[in-house]
Amino acid sequence: MTGLAGKLSRIMLVLWAGSLWALALWVAPLVFRLAPDRHAAGLIAAGLFQAETYLTFALAFIALWRYGRHRCGAIYVAAALLAINEFIIKKIFEYIRVNGNVAGLSFGGWHGISAAIYVSACLAALLVVWQDDFR
Repeated sequence: MTGLAGKLSRIMLVLWAGSLWALALWVAPLVFRLAPDRHAAGLIAAGLFQAETYLTFALAFIALWRYGRHRCGAIYVAAALLAINEFIIKKIFEYIRVNGNVAGLSFGGWHGISAAIYVSACLAALLVVWQDDFR
């Protein structure tokens, strides 16, 4: 697809991948640096990560609708990884806040798992851009 629709798809893809990376590399760290306390920073960051997850779901839906299930696998992988963070790891964080740990891991351990999952989603987005998978 080399016409206007293809170019718009490419722009949307690059903006999405860039937003994933920007949130991880500078937005979230800046929120934690500038927010009045860590709890407020955590709430703001959680809201930003949630928005990024739903943006990814929308992009995956558009890709599925336009290109079918087999064309944009890395986008679907990114959406699945972010869904794990949003719907599973986030619940674990809430449980830890009350009970202290889950499966022998404290908040820090689960935060590391969550970060690894998010970086994996970022790498999937990078793979899509690298392979030009969205056109």
